Amino acid sequence: MDKKILENLYITKKLSSADIARKFSCSETKINYWLAFHKIKKRTISEAIYQKNNPKGDPFLFNRPRTRNQMFLFGLGLGLYWGEGTKRNLHMVRLGNSDPQLIKKFIDFLVDIYNINKKRLRFQLQIYDDLNSNELLKFWAKYLSVKNTQFSKTTILKRRGKGTYLEKMKYGVIIVGFGNVKLRNLICAQIANMENL
Repeated sequence: MDKKILENLYITKKLSSADIARKFSCSETKINYWLAFHKIKKRTISEAIYQKNNPKGDPFLFNRPRTRNQMFLFGLGLGLYWGEGTKRNLHMVRLGNSDPQLIKKFIDFLVDIYNINKKRLRFQLQIYDDLNSNELLKFWAKYLSVKNTQFSKTTILKRRGKGTYLEKMKYGVIIVGFGNVKLRNLICAQIANMENL
């Protein structure tokens, strides 16, 4: 099989070896043989899964900050993720907090700096059992200008005792997430660069 045809299909058009095999009505083993023969490096399983989930390419685009406001938002967003974000989850950017303004600024960071489509963000609300979940869901959806369909099932926790956090937790905790391993790694690398300043 011609090397240029394989490179065009596998590298440029990003078809899988199975897709190429179907196209030529042959076995996937045969395609894998020719990929190896022409020394065309195969994608790893994680790269293949990423490619399958993002057939049009990365669902984000890093906009290098140019204005003072963009620089401020970039630094603020990295700081928020550094302090409040979940770094254990290797497959998504995830941050939770009870402060509506903080969450809104983090969303601005994702949308303005990384060109995220806001409709692709996912949310989860965590509240105590003495709060009204429907009212809080409406509050967060309206405040963040997102749809109810972007929220997963609300987690309801049993309140134990009376603490000083009653006022602080009146909106519950909202977790915002964007599932993309490359974006998660990019933000973590940018934070690591900040640490070296």
